[in-house]
Amino acid sequence: MSAPPRVLTVAGSDSGGGAGIQADLKTMLALGVHGMSVVTAVTAQNSVGVQGAWELPVAAVRAQYRSVVDDIGVQAVKTGMLASAELVEAVAELIGGTDAPAVVDPVGISKHGDSLLAASALDSVRTKLLPVATVATPNLDEVAQLTGVRVETEDDLRRAAAAVLSYGPKWALVKGGHLTGDAVDLLTDGSQEHWLRSPRYDNRHTHGTGCTLASAIASHLAKGRSVPEAVAAAKEYVTGAIRGGFALGGGIGPVDHGWALRSPAGPGTASA
Repeated sequence: MSAPPRVLTVAGSDSGGGAGIQADLKTMLALGVHGMSVVTAVTAQNSVGVQGAWELPVAAVRAQYRSVVDDIGVQAVKTGMLASAELVEAVAELIGGTDAPAVVDPVGISKHGDSLLAASALDSVRTKLLPVATVATPNLDEVAQLTGVRVETEDDLRRAAAAVLSYGPKWALVKGGHLTGDAVDLLTDGSQEHWLRSPRYDNRHTHGTGCTLASAIASHLAKGRSVPEAVAAAKEYVTGAIRGGFALGGGIGPVDHGWALRSPAGPGTASA
């Protein structure tokens, strides 16, 4: 039996299991790829917030990455929490030397409002990490943090995407989930646009949506799909996960990563 496509997540650990590498690996399993991980930081985290975070040494991150890539190989890489400028720059260098598409989720703030990226690392994200990204997937808070562009309406998404693209990723997916109305995202490479819409579900249990979406995109890229196809399929998957989000603990619960495994149609059936 041949091995499934391989996807590597480079991200922080969420002890509550809703986001971070735990969400990434659950997503990858649900979508039929083999997930592997490079842990960049360990967090004490639950449904109400982040109680502590400890980043790993750059040497430990490099060693994990080389161990996986040099032996097993990867068809796609996804990044999440990188915490410091030193980690951002090291991971950007590693990705730049890897012949695989990279999905960069420029994680800055947790769902609960806790900072997960040092202010001193923002310039490294702009100048080192975004230029090696195949797809960058910022939400509106991260767009404002990185570019200064504040999105108030759907029309502002184009301006936000252009600002993100100016830092060098091949594609920008600006997630409009914080706007009112339908959940609308804009995917563009500067010449073509793809508007992705889905119903907005009245469900507060949405912990891990950004990690889940980026991992789903990476999973579909590893299967050989184009960026627009991968993003459309990932949007369908994360929409179903949000719909099934469930209460856990006393705060914001996670999305349902396993919903597609229980669907009669099976995982990854979205069309572009």
